[in-house]
Amino acid sequence: MDRPQFRVKVPSTRQAGAAAEDAALLYLQQRGLRLLQRNYRTPGRGGGEIDLIMRAEDGTTVFVEVRQRTGAEHGGAGASIGAGKRRRIVYAARHYLMRLRELPPCRFDVVLLEPGRTEWLQGAFDAA
Repeated sequence: MDRPQFRVKVPSTRQAGAAAEDAALLYLQQRGLRLLQRNYRTPGRGGGEIDLIMRAEDGTTVFVEVRQRTGAEHGGAGASIGAGKRRRIVYAARHYLMRLRELPPCRFDVVLLEPGRTEWLQGAFDAA
């Protein structure tokens, strides 16, 4: 007798990333931040992307990188944000800020999502 075959649908990398951003957004909103923009990208090749741009209650514009890992084999979620990635995020933030008349106070935060744990690193790195 032939048994029916079932396929388990594994989420794509893009779907997993969107789900992680959804979770991070909800986490930050519950802590008083307000969404300004999601997935901001600079035009052209070689630019940068910012997962979430938020506004804190004190008026600070917060550029948020969201990282998710299913385990700590390779150093966990935080280990995946190297100098090159930080440089592209800063580039995209500067591009975003050029549109504004006045520069608000800003910071770069990271939300790390690992199984059973969410960690919010405020001021995780700077633009220097």
